[in-house]
Amino acid sequence: MPRTDSPAGAGAEILAEISRWPIFDPHTHIDPHRPAARRFDEILGYHYYTELAHSAGMPAELALPAHDPHTRPRRIAPYLERIDTTVQYSWLVEIARVFHGFDGERITPENVDHIVTAAEKEHAHGWDDEVWTRSNLEAVFLTNEFDDPLEGWDTARYVPCLRVDDLVLKLHLPITVDRLRRSSGLEVSDRPSLVAALGVIFDRFVARGARACAISLPHDFAPRPAEPAREVTPVRKVLQGAETRGDEREDVRQAVFWTIAQLCADHKLPFDLMIGPSRDVYPAGVSGGRDLFDRRASLHDYRKLFNHFSSSQFIVSTLAPDAAAELVAYSWIFPNVLPMGHWWYSNIPAFIEPDLRARIQAIPKVKLLGYYSDAYKLEFILPKFNMYRRVLAGVLAREMADRSWSLDQTLQLAKLILLENPRRVFAPRGARG
Repeated sequence: MPRTDSPAGAGAEILAEISRWPIFDPHTHIDPHRPAARRFDEILGYHYYTELAHSAGMPAELALPAHDPHTRPRRIAPYLERIDTTVQYSWLVEIARVFHGFDGERITPENVDHIVTAAEKEHAHGWDDEVWTRSNLEAVFLTNEFDDPLEGWDTARYVPCLRVDDLVLKLHLPITVDRLRRSSGLEVSDRPSLVAALGVIFDRFVARGARACAISLPHDFAPRPAEPAREVTPVRKVLQGAETRGDEREDVRQAVFWTIAQLCADHKLPFDLMIGPSRDVYPAGVSGGRDLFDRRASLHDYRKLFNHFSSSQFIVSTLAPDAAAELVAYSWIFPNVLPMGHWWYSNIPAFIEPDLRARIQAIPKVKLLGYYSDAYKLEFILPKFNMYRRVLAGVLAREMADRSWSLDQTLQLAKLILLENPRRVFAPRGARG
């Protein structure tokens, strides 16, 4: 048994215990109809590997999907040695070991075909359940488009979450308006009918067990209270397919966002705000590897939203690593602002560790929502959560030593962060404390 009178010994004991707990993952991009990967190409084709390989010298065109699922892994494998110091590479090796029997130290051009063959699960009955069981998953939250029919899966296991990016940011496109009309069953032509249609969408999602609404917002978005007199003409124009100016499209974005925030409040749904992307910074990059953050994004722009909807819960992730201190401060002051996870470019131990320490030291413990995987396939959830668990164990061991906490007290905090707070905040409607 590790010695608990030293941070290293305590950290090992904490990690051993929390690694036995189930995983509650409140934000993913999993397809519930095909949640686990059927081929290694679906793992190695994840944008982290294609963008890192491209950054290390691989031509972008080699990242494109190929007809033969062996082709892309063979293209990428020669570049993996160049990225084997990254934490993302460690996820890849862990996936190969845990799910595909790999026992080597590195994935190379010489052994990648063996892994590809072992990972072929197209006809493997029950593979989704096998990955679920090996990962010890409790619940996995989805990101469902607003016109998703929400049918054909267990919504207690794969929990619906209404993703509203297209409604807010792309309603000026005729295809989005057409999708809204078809999914709501309403003839949407003006502001009142738009509000009614959005209400239909929310009612359908809540009836199917949705427990949150989510959006990724660009760095220059600044919510403002509804101004019906100002918004009525721009909304009517986009809904009727008329040409609009940039300022009119911005009025529409604001109108839709504020309406959705009100619907979240009405339905008591937490509103997940993922703040800060700057899109298409590197147009020549691989798919998924073209966006970055902009440090000018600030939660100051969201103060009116947080103040107006004081009874709503805003679950906030910020993209820029140096935005972490601002999120801590807003979560410190605002009862309805809760920090969640460590998103995208902030999702490496070097950034997670100081951010996590600050949250633990500054924010009420009942507001700490530890981590989410952002995974596209189930296999990624376990290695990502294992990375976070290691950081969490180390941080808690140091706090335990500095503040003379008992091991039981420390583990109680870990359980709040990993399980009890997420379960409570994202509980089914009517079950929230």
